[in-house]
Amino acid sequence: MGQTVFEPWNDPDAKPLIQFKNVTKRFGDFVAIDNQSFDIYEQEFFALLGPSGCGKTTMMRMLAGFETPTEGTILLGGQDIAPIPPNKRAVNMMFQSYALFPHLSIWENIAFGLKRDNMPKDKIDARVAEMLKLTRLEQFAKRKPHQCSGGQRQRVALARSLAKAPKLLLLDEPLGALDAKLRQDTQFELMDIQEKTGTTFVIVTHDQEEAMTVASRVAVMDHGKIIQADTPARIYEMPNSAYVADFIGDVTIISGTATPAGDGYDIAFAEGQPILHAKSDIQLAKAQSCHLAIRPEKVAITAEKPADAANALQGKILDIAYLGNLSTYHVELANGQVVKSQTANTRRLSRRSFTWEDEVWLSWTDTAGVLLKE
Repeated sequence: MGQTVFEPWNDPDAKPLIQFKNVTKRFGDFVAIDNQSFDIYEQEFFALLGPSGCGKTTMMRMLAGFETPTEGTILLGGQDIAPIPPNKRAVNMMFQSYALFPHLSIWENIAFGLKRDNMPKDKIDARVAEMLKLTRLEQFAKRKPHQCSGGQRQRVALARSLAKAPKLLLLDEPLGALDAKLRQDTQFELMDIQEKTGTTFVIVTHDQEEAMTVASRVAVMDHGKIIQADTPARIYEMPNSAYVADFIGDVTIISGTATPAGDGYDIAFAEGQPILHAKSDIQLAKAQSCHLAIRPEKVAITAEKPADAANALQGKILDIAYLGNLSTYHVELANGQVVKSQTANTRRLSRRSFTWEDEVWLSWTDTAGVLLKE
């Protein structure tokens, strides 16, 4: 028995938990969200990803009820949420600053919302115990926030946000304050907790690696629009535009003109440079402008010209980014175009074959690059 893949967005019978319908948000003349429609499903871990000012936080604040759409509707479980005040929504938000009460213990911080809802004491005790266990904070229950590490405070904020069993939890840059190693560990913890509780998580982040690690789907945003919303693998392997290709991971983008040829297109990109070939299903007219996006790990680097490569270009090593386990070579072609090639460092530094200024050949298969319209 294979594991069933969680992809409710591909199931025509699945009912979305959240529906944005033609939502526009303006602040004066500034359009923060530009006529967006999309769905988020129950138990999804959905990431809104993009640079500062792209609208991702506005999107989240509208879900929380801190902002209302200028036009359009947001539905939660089929119900328009606009008239429902923030504290009455089945939605909770975890802030970047965590916003914990410094004078209350960890236990009291987690219990705070439950007490306000007048939940019976025995039920509060049981629920807080459950949350402490979920976030592995049992032995810290009596401590105050300032007696906890950043990672522990982050888990307290998460436990407090989940205590009221919201249908939807919004996380605003939740790992922003943590150092790199802790961020990574916490990403896996978040995924684990999300899976255990089955709560729908929507995370706002500008960190592409974070979005790609935790999310079931990533929505890449730019200027108030979602440019592409898809699984991390599809966003990486099949970006729908040069913007998405460039925003996610490392990439070389070669701009040229396409001519239909065989099972794809021949791409001319510079005087005196060989014609490139890419297999592709996209429809381009003859001599139409296009972009070819190639991931560095798909580009081989060799001293001699490879005999049978579909695409081979010669250039000179301009830069080497050494990342321990990997090296990325920035190779400049005669026309000034820089192409990146990444190789695994299986050998010691002293035994490596290439260094700065070396003339090298770069090659890749005809399926390695993604052909994109302008």
